[in-house]
Amino acid sequence: MHYQHPTRLAAAILDWAGTVVDFGSFAPTKIFVEAFASFDVELSLEEARGPMGMGKWEHIRALCDQPQIAERFQRRFGRLPGDEDVTAIYQRFMPLQVAKVGEHSAPIPGALEAIAALRARGLKIGSCSGYPREVMVKVVELAAAAGYRPDHVVASDEVPRGRPSPAQALANVVALGLDDVAACVKVDDTEPGILEGRSAGMWTVALRFSGNFLGLSWDAYQALSAERRAAERERIDGLFAASRPHYLIDTLADLPGVIEQIDARLARGESPQHC
Repeated sequence: MHYQHPTRLAAAILDWAGTVVDFGSFAPTKIFVEAFASFDVELSLEEARGPMGMGKWEHIRALCDQPQIAERFQRRFGRLPGDEDVTAIYQRFMPLQVAKVGEHSAPIPGALEAIAALRARGLKIGSCSGYPREVMVKVVELAAAAGYRPDHVVASDEVPRGRPSPAQALANVVALGLDDVAACVKVDDTEPGILEGRSAGMWTVALRFSGNFLGLSWDAYQALSAERRAAERERIDGLFAASRPHYLIDTLADLPGVIEQIDARLARGESPQHC
């Protein structure tokens, strides 16, 4: 037997909030603000977005490790936030998230059409999220009602380590019966999600405008001038640079064209690990 390099993509592994649903990735960020506020600790929406893409407990730990937030916590409680405090905030976060995730569950414009185009090319659709299973049950139910049914879903608490570990992406590879990670593309709006795909040996596509880095609603995004969009592209591309995505696109609607480009590169013998 000898190794046969794949000549076309077999699957796309898609993130959820900010990628397929919830333009602007508002569902998780607003709930982080509310969860911290319930402990009388102020948190801005911009601060809440900082570690986006990680599992939610790890996200809260990362927020509590930020000096300005730790200082607010210490002023309120007389101590720096420990893991038990992170767990307490997480336990407050979870029911709020489950209750309110439906408020930001609409598919991103163009996403369902893009996914249909991928399926028409024979790709399987895997998915993973920074949400734990308890939240994903609700998210998946709402997405199905809206017409989105991926072939597999991996929540952050179903693997030993969440993003930027490759575990969730690789769990999709196993569940979907795929033969080669080089025949997979990981699509995400956050750095941890792109690093997840990179570490898994997959092609990676970063989304500029539908997710965390722009952080605007669909209507606010539509209202941006051409000059502002160009400036935001440059800014966001710089934010993604360290995670080294293979491609950057505005929203998932642009993905089918990238799939064609990746298939052409695979046919030429190129590999995502060497790009």
